Amino acid sequence: MKFSRRDFLAAGAGLSAALLRPPGIAATPKSETLGAIAGQARVVFGTSIAADTLENQAQASLYVEQARIFTVDWALIFGHLRPEANLFLPGDAEAILAFAEPAGIPVHGHALAWNESRPEWLMALSRAEKQKALDRHIDETVGYFAGRLPSWNVVNEPFWPGHGLAGDFRGGPWLDAFGPDYVSRAFKRAQAADPKARLVLNEAMTEVWNEDGAKIRAGLLKLVDRLQHDGVRLDAVGLQGHLDPGRPFDDSGFADFLHQLAERKIDILITELDVDDSSFPDDIPARDAAVAARYRDFLNAVLSVPAVKTVITWQLADSASWYEHAAREADPDAKRLPRPLPYDSDFRPKPAVDAIVAALTGRPKRTP
Repeated sequence: MKFSRRDFLAAGAGLSAALLRPPGIAATPKSETLGAIAGQARVVFGTSIAADTLENQAQASLYVEQARIFTVDWALIFGHLRPEANLFLPGDAEAILAFAEPAGIPVHGHALAWNESRPEWLMALSRAEKQKALDRHIDETVGYFAGRLPSWNVVNEPFWPGHGLAGDFRGGPWLDAFGPDYVSRAFKRAQAADPKARLVLNEAMTEVWNEDGAKIRAGLLKLVDRLQHDGVRLDAVGLQGHLDPGRPFDDSGFADFLHQLAERKIDILITELDVDDSSFPDDIPARDAAVAARYRDFLNAVLSVPAVKTVITWQLADSASWYEHAAREADPDAKRLPRPLPYDSDFRPKPAVDAIVAALTGRPKRTP
């Protein structure tokens, strides 16, 4: 059974998780949900969510049951909101808010300034016109959702050494328009548009232990220092956590990096957690066990740092994962589909759930 976005908007999303749940899938006791267990460990647990997540009854039920925060997946990305210069299409984000608000689940905005979201009309603008486009986008978007979205990823993925640019910044329309100063400009305008919203700087690949990862970590620390020196309000740093066991990693070293960030007196969020299982065996039980072990080891290290306040998976069930979507696009008849998330495509828990619970319940107690 499916619900359309219109159904949710018309009903005010007033359906409880119990009413949404299809026959045959038992509800998790409230005290045993990931959200509740994380809360006992002083962590807010959540998931990204897309408007089409709501169209599947079981999936919508799972998300509202387990999560205590939602991140908007793609509905607020520049190119989706503004596919043409004079269009502003907030309908998918509105559907998510209509679903989340009655359940009391806050929604985190993602993302205001991301150089990879670059519709053709934007790239055709002059430098001065791009400057106006960024200012207008932040002013209008944050202003439109002011009081409804309590936090934003203001700048997403500012660094990418592969572009070969000064400071290892990621190239794109906003860097073209302002240079590296686009970061501070975006934060200042977001704060002006909604002074109560929490402002987050979100970055990828900081957990990867190779030359690119080292450059991104170094650049991020310098950027945080510069923002703070210039008096730009920065409430938290988000680290995505798209874990790829096929790349080198060092969980202890990553925890040391988190401590360095924490010394800057900011909160830390894990914002897009999942595990790429492409380097693991085809055998599903073996693969699920390896995925679970990666979740456990990573979170054990991350949760040793008190400044980590939030853990958000990038979707919650395999069927909604960007990995699965990419695999089906590459081969609609693919026999092996990715299994990167805590719940399978039938919305049932996998060993990763137990691994996440073990890491949360094992988090060191806060010392006085």
